[in-house]
Amino acid sequence: MIQKYFIAIVPPEPIQQEIQNIKQFIFETHGTKGALRSPAHITLHMPFNWEEEKEDVLIYKLKEFNQFSEFEITLNNFNYFEPRVIFIVVEKNPILFQFQVQLTKYIKEQLHIFNQYEDKRGFHPHITIAFRDLKKQTFYKVWEEYKTQIFSKKFSFTGFSLLKFNGKIWEVCENFNT
Repeated sequence: MIQKYFIAIVPPEPIQQEIQNIKQFIFETHGTKGALRSPAHITLHMPFNWEEEKEDVLIYKLKEFNQFSEFEITLNNFNYFEPRVIFIVVEKNPILFQFQVQLTKYIKEQLHIFNQYEDKRGFHPHITIAFRDLKKQTFYKVWEEYKTQIFSKKFSFTGFSLLKFNGKIWEVCENFNT
């Protein structure tokens, strides 16, 4: 059976729960729940299809990718992609950018997954708090609430995660640590 997966950095607790609380609050006050379908994350490789029967091969190959070491990730305030996405900003970090490029290249070469495209914006790391089901008029209301709020957190990147769609939500399937 074909399954959907993607690869991301999932922030540790208590940052994870703080971001989930923000997403939950937006759902409760504005009715947008799309962002609640996954844990808070920084997408490294967009969703792709893979045969679930070969999930062990996918995990094995991702475990072999060891071209990384610990580095710091800084989250700083909010921004948006108009008119549907509001997110927490991941500060620019050349090590993170280099890691994402190496991982994407490895996935193409070793797993023959070619759906990761290079769009005109390039890699734009962020943590989504509202998207997709956020209507245009609601987008502007939510943005008014968050544009001046402060959110400042740091955490150590110690690895990445493979997430799998269970039909309703995205769940961490496997973690790959330094």
